[in-house]
Amino acid sequence: MSEPSGPAPARTAVPLLAPVDGLPEVVDSPRMVADAAARLAAGTGPLAVDAERASGFRYSNRAYLLQFRRAGAGTVLVDPIPVADELGPLAEAINPLEWVLHSADQDLPGLAELGLRPAALYDTELAGRLAGFDRVGLAAIVERMLGLELTKGHGAADWSSRPLPESWLNYAALDVEVLVELRDAMAAELESQGKTDWATQEFEHIRLAGPPKPKPDRWRRTSQIHSLKSPRQLAAVRELWQTRDEIASRRDIAPGRVLPDSAIVAAASADPKSIDALRSLPVFGGPRQRRSSRVWLQALERARALPDSQLPPLTQPFTGPPPANRWARKFPEAAERLSSARTQMTSLSERVHVPVENLLTPDLVRRLCWDFTPADHPRSDPDGLLTFVEATLRDGGARSWQRELTAPVLARALGGS
Repeated sequence: MSEPSGPAPARTAVPLLAPVDGLPEVVDSPRMVADAAARLAAGTGPLAVDAERASGFRYSNRAYLLQFRRAGAGTVLVDPIPVADELGPLAEAINPLEWVLHSADQDLPGLAELGLRPAALYDTELAGRLAGFDRVGLAAIVERMLGLELTKGHGAADWSSRPLPESWLNYAALDVEVLVELRDAMAAELESQGKTDWATQEFEHIRLAGPPKPKPDRWRRTSQIHSLKSPRQLAAVRELWQTRDEIASRRDIAPGRVLPDSAIVAAASADPKSIDALRSLPVFGGPRQRRSSRVWLQALERARALPDSQLPPLTQPFTGPPPANRWARKFPEAAERLSSARTQMTSLSERVHVPVENLLTPDLVRRLCWDFTPADHPRSDPDGLLTFVEATLRDGGARSWQRELTAPVLARALGGS
């Protein structure tokens, strides 16, 4: 297995300022969808795909602009909002194709909501990780592999706003301008490193994974929540957070734009008993929040009315192993296994030039070390130990290339060798 190619030779990257075919008209009618679908269907080779969302502005993960490019068809920009129910011809044309995306897991859920799902996938961001690149952003990889400079600047914009400025559309079109060319360059790089099969397995895993499952007790992710010291205060955070989430979902507004986390924690700490007391706190006295004072005060009243038995515990309940930072004191043998496993995984990562987290998820390594019972897998039975490790990794969703690489080193770590 060869090492990653070094950085591109020192040279001035050529700025990519405008689409080579000019900026296309945005598709926003059923007739235009049909025409675009026919054009893409008549093209050849893989399809470059991107989608712009309004993260930080909207509650939903929906796509507000779709970008496609295929050899022989050029670039297509689609505004999905007015034609969301008219995308059948587009799906028929592009769903059977291989899609090329950068950081595909970010865009696939929103595209799937529109009935758009690839038959095959190539993720240039993940390809960069598997290739051992230290920088895997689209602009960085394009510059390294193609010698082109992508000007960034509108990725964090509110793509739900209308009309979309021409500069934004130009930026969006450029994101798919060289994506297929980048795919070919990355495929050659991975082939030279002997990692083509690894990438194929990873791309298929992402294609079939679906959206991530919501994590339990998401309200515990509120910023600064650790400054609160009582279950009653946590109950107030939970009530305020859930109220905010309902409002944000109903209005399709990012929760932080309804009420910032800092205001939730401040209210939970101060526990105001009246509207005037609530409005004396930061944020709540502003003109936008004053209209919702009764809503927030009622959430706090619900928290105060809860019996002690319904208050949340100070620490988040967990299933499976406890947090690893508690192992050394209470479970020293498990902590020693985890330390050895991490050392082995780091060495393997350096040897194959793949980040540790792409070799195996850290959670799977922790669970393996926690569930391992030395009495059931003695050092005198290395084959049985290897079988146990392989089965655990398989049950945890590890792909075959990951199991082949990591099972032997993890078995050695668990066996103390």
